[in-house]
Amino acid sequence: MKYKGSGGFTLIEVLVALVIATLALGGVLAAVSQMADSGLTMRERTYASWIGQNKITELRLANVIPEVSESNGEVEFGGQEWAWTANISETGVENLFRVDVDVARPGTDAVIRTIVGFIGEPSVPGQSNRAYAIDRGPVGEEQ
Repeated sequence: MKYKGSGGFTLIEVLVALVIATLALGGVLAAVSQMADSGLTMRERTYASWIGQNKITELRLANVIPEVSESNGEVEFGGQEWAWTANISETGVENLFRVDVDVARPGTDAVIRTIVGFIGEPSVPGQSNRAYAIDRGPVGEEQ
């Protein structure tokens, strides 16, 4: 009598299949982990950008000529604490100032985002619209 194989998989074939499946799952887990880290980094950079833009807007809305200086502070945003540093410098153009706002986590020197803006001499609210209307004629009229 001859022994006939059962037609199933050998132990070595099963082990090789398990090793291949383990390597594939490891690669998938690494990719998912990297995507999660990228998402967190993107959220952090977006929040830092908003904080910097908000600080520049606050300086503009103060409606005063800023002094060349550096200021800093902390703010809570998105349920987290953030540190900002605003550096106001001259541009070489009269009454136009450059504002660099660095945003980081409190207690660290690693800047997450730097936002740059410009602040000019304050004007009477709506004055620029009137000047535009004077140069172009009344709004709604064709020339």
